[in-house]
Amino acid sequence: MDYLVIIFASNPFSPWIRGVLGGLVIGAVFGGALVMVYLERKFLGDMQSRIGPNRVGGRFGVLQLIADAIKLFTKEDIIPAKADKWLFIGAPIVALTSGFLMVAVIPFDLLIIKGNEYAVAVSRMDISILYLEAVSGLAIFATFMAGWGSSSKYAVLAAFRNVAKMIGYEIPMGISILSVAVMAHSLDIVEIVEAQSSIWFIIAQPLGFVIFFIALLADVGRIPFDQTEAEEELVAGWATEYSGMRWGLAFFAEYLHAVVASFIVTLIFLGGWNGLPIVGNLYIPGIFWVIAKTIIVMMLFIWIRAALPRYRIDQVIDIGWKVLIPLALLNLVWSTIIGLIWA
Repeated sequence: MDYLVIIFASNPFSPWIRGVLGGLVIGAVFGGALVMVYLERKFLGDMQSRIGPNRVGGRFGVLQLIADAIKLFTKEDIIPAKADKWLFIGAPIVALTSGFLMVAVIPFDLLIIKGNEYAVAVSRMDISILYLEAVSGLAIFATFMAGWGSSSKYAVLAAFRNVAKMIGYEIPMGISILSVAVMAHSLDIVEIVEAQSSIWFIIAQPLGFVIFFIALLADVGRIPFDQTEAEEELVAGWATEYSGMRWGLAFFAEYLHAVVASFIVTLIFLGGWNGLPIVGNLYIPGIFWVIAKTIIVMMLFIWIRAALPRYRIDQVIDIGWKVLIPLALLNLVWSTIIGLIWA
C-alpha cells in the first residue's frame, strides 16, 4: 500500500496508473467469482454430507475449476437451428459486460495524500450508486436476449419470469439505495462509506438492509429467487440451449454479479473500509476490511442457497409488491427523519 501511495502522490492522474489499477480491480473481482464458485461447491458438500471437489489439486480439489474450464472449452458449441444467432451469442457477452461495468466504480479504499482524497477504484462518480443501479439492469436484458434468442419454450418462459420478477424487486432495491443516500447526503459510494465512520448503516437502518439484501438476492438470481433456472420446471431456464464454453460464460456471469453484489452490500451497509472499533489504534489497510466483509457476505449467499427452498414465482411476485415495496417506503420515511437529525 505504501508503494501505491508514493505512485499516486507523484502523479495521481497518470493514465497508465489508472490502467494498472483497473486491471488489478477487475482481476480481484474476477478472482473473487472463481473463489465463490469453489467455496460454494465445498460448502454445499459439507452441508449435504458430501465430500465435494477432491479429485484435482489434492484432497481439497483446488484445481477443480481449471479442470472444469478445460472440459467446457473442449465441448462442442451448439447453436440451435431456429435460434436468433446474434441474440443467442450476444446474451452471455452482455451479462459479463454489465458485471465488469459495475466493477468500474467499486472503491476498495480511500487514500489521503497531501490533503487530497484518492479512491482506490477505476473511476469515481458523483452518482456512482445510481450508476450501479442502472448498469445492473443490463443483466435483465441479457437473460431476455438468451431466452428469446434460443427459440426454446423453456428459455422464453424463464426470460418472462425474470422480467416479471425484476419489475417488482428493482423498485424496493432502488428505494433502499435512496434511503442510504438520504442518510449519507450523497450519491457517491465513497462519501456513503465515509458517512459510516461513526456508525454503519446496517445498524442505523436494519430494515433497509434486510429489504436491500432480499431484493439483491432476487437481482442476482440466487436461491430462493432462482425461478428462472428451476430445473424441475424449466430444465436449465434461459440457458437451456447453451453448451460448451458459452454455457460456462453465462453462469460465470451470474457468479460475477453475486460477487459485485457482495461488494455493494459491504460498501453501503457494512462500513466499507471502516474497521471494527475493537482493533483500537492498530493500523489495518482499508482494502483488508472491504475484502473480509465481502467474503462474509458471499458466504451468507452460499449458506442461504444451502438452507432455503425455492419459492414459487407467484410467491416471489407477491413478496416484492405486497411486502418489500411498502416496507421500503416506510424505511425511506424513517431514513429521512434520521437523516435530518444526523445533519
